[in-house]
Amino acid sequence: MAMKARRSLIALILGALLLTGCNPGAGMAFAKFGQVTPTPTPFLPAFAPGQAQDVPAALIEDQPQVTGLMPARFEDFPAPTALSDIAVPNPVGRFVQPDGQRNILLLGSDQRPDDGGFRTDVILLLTLNPEGKKVSLTSFPRDLYVYVPGWHVDRINGAFAHGGFEMMADTMEYNFGVRPDYYVLVNFWSFETIVEALGGLTVQVAQPHSDERDGPGDFSVSAGSVTMDGATALWYVRSRGNSSDFDRTRRTQEVLVAMFQRLLSLDALGRAAELYAQYQQTVSTDLEFEDLLPLFPLASELGAGEGEIARYAIGADLVTPFTTSAGGAVLLPEIRGVLKLMHQALNVP
Repeated sequence: MAMKARRSLIALILGALLLTGCNPGAGMAFAKFGQVTPTPTPFLPAFAPGQAQDVPAALIEDQPQVTGLMPARFEDFPAPTALSDIAVPNPVGRFVQPDGQRNILLLGSDQRPDDGGFRTDVILLLTLNPEGKKVSLTSFPRDLYVYVPGWHVDRINGAFAHGGFEMMADTMEYNFGVRPDYYVLVNFWSFETIVEALGGLTVQVAQPHSDERDGPGDFSVSAGSVTMDGATALWYVRSRGNSSDFDRTRRTQEVLVAMFQRLLSLDALGRAAELYAQYQQTVSTDLEFEDLLPLFPLASELGAGEGEIARYAIGADLVTPFTTSAGGAVLLPEIRGVLKLMHQALNVP
């Protein structure tokens, strides 16, 4: 199989799995990055000596009572290189997972053309269990305030930009008990172009939404079936002025479900080489075609309506709002509850 077709199949099979699961984060353009400076975030925490603050004990519990975790030590991870605003929690350990299960970290960055800085504002873990015929998708809020091994306690959305996939994988393992096998990083700047190339999308909008948009005035969509061009779809996915990140996750899911349905209508797998020629600048990943071969039967079963697709999210009930010494609004994970969720998402025996 030609390399172009092979890479397009990687993208399209991933897209089918992800979009069938109604997830945010797929279908947007991205490039490969080295270590760059994260883009500024409003109220970015400042770190200085003597500013560590107390947080509720449940949020930094040393030994959460969750089964299936192999113990880990702080010394097993890179040491901090900067001061933190709160005490650094202990590592949670690593979950024992079923044989053959694979985890792919899906990251959507806010990078713009000609701008080296970015943050990964969309963070999802795709868990593929071929033997159990199950796909799990777990969403992580961008403002989770966690220890980033080799750096300090910070928002999780700055880890990849600061230290690449290795630092992000360390962060996931340290705080959530899972080390991703692969990653897919996407940027937003070509999302509009992709939607336009698909001829637009018909999105099933669950709730009316109104917010600012580039240019004067606000923009609104009503609940129900809404036809969106690229600019509207991008606004709908990224809009956050009048809603929470949890709501934005739902809206992203709606748009990507519409994209998956559109791809089905275009016979995406049958036209893999043709579609790759159109989108070859928008797809890149450390996944190789050979890595996906064992997952093809699972994709086929899901496409036929067999198997199980489960969705998980670290929602408002599993975090505690916290304000840093610099006025930064962040979210502290409630460790025990988060690990119970991860226990389910990772199909831990």
